[in-house]
Amino acid sequence: MNKEKIVPELVVEKDALIGEGAVWDADDELLYWVDILGHEVYVYDPVSGINRTIPTCQAVGTVVKRQSGGLVVALHNGFAHIDLRTERMVPLGEDPESEIPANRFNDGKCDPAGRLWAGTMEFGGATDQGALYCLDVDHSVSRKVAPVSVSNGIVWSADQQTMYFIDSGLNNVRAYDYCRDSGDISNERVVVEYGGPGVLDGMAIDEQDALWIAVFGGWCVLCYDPRSGELLRHLELPMSNVTSCAFGGVDLDQLYITSACRGLDAEARQAQPLAGSLVRVDPGVRGVPSDAFAG
Repeated sequence: MNKEKIVPELVVEKDALIGEGAVWDADDELLYWVDILGHEVYVYDPVSGINRTIPTCQAVGTVVKRQSGGLVVALHNGFAHIDLRTERMVPLGEDPESEIPANRFNDGKCDPAGRLWAGTMEFGGATDQGALYCLDVDHSVSRKVAPVSVSNGIVWSADQQTMYFIDSGLNNVRAYDYCRDSGDISNERVVVEYGGPGVLDGMAIDEQDALWIAVFGGWCVLCYDPRSGELLRHLELPMSNVTSCAFGGVDLDQLYITSACRGLDAEARQAQPLAGSLVRVDPGVRGVPSDAFAG
């Protein structure tokens, strides 16, 4: 597999400690993303070029749109709704790990039925301390996969029959049979194995059901066919710690990419001026619209 050396377009210049959670709002044509340890949610408008900042005052792992208005985030202390007019945050459902202060929520996305799936991890990344949870539309919270080390990318196939999930601690992609009506998952199996360098992180899916995966510590976004496990594309990037990717733009033909600058010394920062910023590339394929939280 030949590496494609990509020069990404700088979209938002930022020193995000851990930029993450990129997701495109096709209705309002906005991109949402977060800085997990910077405790901020961002709303980027590609028309105006404005990147709105909303403070969360605690670690924030992911952000999604809410169908009834505003946003839903997965935080250190559970799920919450953000009112975009007042920026006020209101908890949603119970915090399933209220008695585990060393854990925080990390990456997540909404399924085709509008449930929000997001997983937890220990702040330092200790093995098998987290789990994958589902916030249902009635605001009940259920545990779906455990144990998990670093809960990361999650997407669903176009036929809504399969869910793909990344636990960075395992460095693979697992697939599950998925029932839209009940939210049940079953028949766990590994569809992509990755041997490094780096670890698999955030994930997006294109209109052909290929998986696009950010690789933390790997300087790249990789594209896999989950049916065969074959590596289809290797986009080499000028940032080492690539964290998430999302298809966006009016035609869903742009790939927005986030990364982290935490832990980079002055020399590394100078060598990686785009680390922590929001960038985009032309992947040559189209993605699919993301789902919003229906509760």
